Amino acid sequence: MKAIYLVLDMQNDLVHVDGPNGKSPMGEQVRNRQVIANTAKALAKARAAGVAVGWVKVGFSPEYQECPKNSPVFGGAPKAGMFKLGGFGTEIHPDLVQQPGDAQAATHRASPPYSTPHAAQMRAGGYTRIYCSGVSTQAVVQATVRDAHDRDYEVIVIEDGCCAHNDEEHRNSMGSIARFCKQVTTAAEVDFTA
Repeated sequence: MKAIYLVLDMQNDLVHVDGPNGKSPMGEQVRNRQVIANTAKALAKARAAGVAVGWVKVGFSPEYQECPKNSPVFGGAPKAGMFKLGGFGTEIHPDLVQQPGDAQAATHRASPPYSTPHAAQMRAGGYTRIYCSGVSTQAVVQATVRDAHDRDYEVIVIEDGCCAHNDEEHRNSMGSIARFCKQVTTAAEVDFTA
C-alpha cells in the first residue's frame, strides 16, 4: 500500500507563538496538546519508514482575489492580513522540516483538493493510504478525511497532531470523522510500516 503523510495547515498564522493565533485559544491548544512536537515526531517516523510527505497550507494572493468575502472562516483574512502567500504567516512552522521532493499544495478553502494541484499529486503518486494531522480539527482535518474517504483512500488520523479552538470542538470533530477513518492513532503509536 503506497502512503503519504499530509501535514495540514501547520503554518505560522495558525500555530506559531508569534502568529496572529499565538495568543488565542487555538494557540493555547497547540501548545497544551504539544501539536508541533507530536507532528515532528510523526514526521520523523514517516520519513524513516519511507512514507511520502505532503504539506497543505491555506493561503491567498496578496490582493486576496481567491478569498471568499462572505465566508465566516476566511472572510476576515484580508482585514487581519492573514493567509497571505509568500509571507511569514503562510510559511510552515520552523520546527517542522520540509525536504525537497515533498508534495506542496496551497488551498483557498478548507478542503485541500478544492482548486489546487493536490488531487493530481495524489493520483500521480499512486497513493492509496493517507495519514494526516493538523489544525484545525473541525476544518481542514475534517474536510481532508471526508474528501479522502469519498475518493476511496484509506485514512489514518494522528489525533494528537490535531487541535481545535477548544477541547470540546476537537473531541466532537474527532467523534464525527472517526467512522470515516481506518484508524485514529497518536504520534507515539502510529505505525507507518503496517
